[in-house]
Amino acid sequence: MGLFKSKAAAEMDRVIQRIEMNMSNNYKDAAQMNFAELEGMFDRASQEGSLKPKEREQYGSRIEEFRSRLKGYSHKDQKPYWH
Repeated sequence: MGLFKSKAAAEMDRVIQRIEMNMSNNYKDAAQMNFAELEGMFDRASQEGSLKPKEREQYGSRIEEFRSRLKGYSHKDQKPYWH
């Protein structure tokens, strides 16, 4: 992304970093919680107009990417191997 980001974009970057860190550490519930936070932030920023058009497009596609990666990504859906 660009050198001069909006405040909303910078905040969403921090949440994205947490999602990626939680996914790499297999913290499924935390990653899901952070994703919900990211979606809320994106929706608010889009409605308020605090994202630049290019940022809206980039973060929107990033959210869709996370949505597909996190589908079924939960401990409760995990089957135990001993059964």
